[in-house]
Amino acid sequence: MQLADTLRKVRQVKNTLLHPSCAAVIVAAGSSARMGGTDKMLSELGGLPVLSRTLRVFDDHAMIDTIIVVAREDRLAKISRVCSPYRKVRIVVPGGETRQDSVLNGLKAVPEEMQLVAVHDGARPLVRPSIIEKAILKAAKFGAAAPAIPVKDTIKVSKTGGVDETPDRKTLFAVQTPQVFDRALLLGALQNAKEKHLAVTDDCSAVEALGMTVLLTDGDEENIKITTPLDLDLAEAILRRRGVL
Repeated sequence: MQLADTLRKVRQVKNTLLHPSCAAVIVAAGSSARMGGTDKMLSELGGLPVLSRTLRVFDDHAMIDTIIVVAREDRLAKISRVCSPYRKVRIVVPGGETRQDSVLNGLKAVPEEMQLVAVHDGARPLVRPSIIEKAILKAAKFGAAAPAIPVKDTIKVSKTGGVDETPDRKTLFAVQTPQVFDRALLLGALQNAKEKHLAVTDDCSAVEALGMTVLLTDGDEENIKITTPLDLDLAEAILRRRGVL
């Protein structure tokens, strides 16, 4: 009996290391201000809404157990219809006044038994499964991880209208999503940022404000965020190159 219990516990630990339980929070509650009045989540990309292409990647991913979608309150019905074909979508919840509030709303809908949460922009439909996997495995080991790519351009810091500083480009990275965290850690970080009125630009910033280190994983230049109509054209070209269209 003791041997059987020991073997069962070993299998449980092994399964957790190979596949830590992970929920995806897909944030689709933005204003689409730079899309000329079109909701980018519902914009067509190769015959499907942008959000559909994003959901398909996570719905098919073996390391994602459940999906929470966060949508604008006035788009809940439309977004829910887009989500209906995807079996892992647990619920669509309304967003908040800020992205931080929207992520917090989504996080509160994540089942407590989930070890990790992967927060992803609904407007990043070209994320590859390998990018998701690398971030999940790194977060399972260290508590927080996010994909990033090196910055190609020379960056100038300007607070006065002139150049105040030119940072070393070798130290600069553009962070993407999904950003993956221990569920309890992210919840505490977002609540801390809200209570202290911290102006955080992403979920990594909220975790960093607690003094935690976020590990970077390999990003992908094709993991673009749809922000303008031009991005839709670029995304369609990428899908064609991949042989999807």
